[in-house]
Amino acid sequence: MLARLICLAALLFFPAAAIAQAKGETPPGPCLPKNWEEITSWREWLSHTPPENAKRWEGEAPRIGNKAEVWRYLDRLYLGLAGGKVVTLTDCPLGDNLRFFVYERYDEPGDFHVVGNLYYEDHSYALIMRKTGLMFTIPAVPVWSPDRTRFAYGVCDLMNAKDDIAIMKPSGNGLQTETAGHMPCGMGNCALTWENATTLAAVCTESADQGGKRQVMRLTWRDNKWTSATGPR
Repeated sequence: MLARLICLAALLFFPAAAIAQAKGETPPGPCLPKNWEEITSWREWLSHTPPENAKRWEGEAPRIGNKAEVWRYLDRLYLGLAGGKVVTLTDCPLGDNLRFFVYERYDEPGDFHVVGNLYYEDHSYALIMRKTGLMFTIPAVPVWSPDRTRFAYGVCDLMNAKDDIAIMKPSGNGLQTETAGHMPCGMGNCALTWENATTLAAVCTESADQGGKRQVMRLTWRDNKWTSATGPR
């Protein structure tokens, strides 16, 4: 019976086959009003929902530190690129494109900056490639394998219907998705851990008042592909 349950879980959450080169985008520009009516609505919005810039920037400052290629000036985050070029990320506190950029870190294995993207009731992370300035958006911070050749991400966000898990690796001037699928987030929050360079575990645990049960989803690189199995341990 247990073996059947494990097989069923593996089928439910089995990642998709390897995907080709991920698509990067040009970072968005500043938000501009369409007309004065929009300005009026923005002014009303900000009068009772001011952005928490000071709090965000205070938390961001130690992460920027004395990095030569990162500079925050008010609502603009400047990132240095190869060849002396620059990417400017501008906050947009208004309208449908509301977003705030918060610097997280520089990941040397991928040669990209990691920048938090905060929305009204959601968030994501932008990976800004130093060579090209292109932006790749993922829903959680990269978790690198022990050999630093690839990274994983995983997110459990019931409010925004997210239960994604994926493994990606640097490829040329961009990124390649090796596998992508879904985690058993119904169990509770899931934490990613690389057990070794070829095995990723997503440990999903119920809260104590729900019983504290857990499921472990493992992705293993075998025979030039990722395979998945989910069980109690």
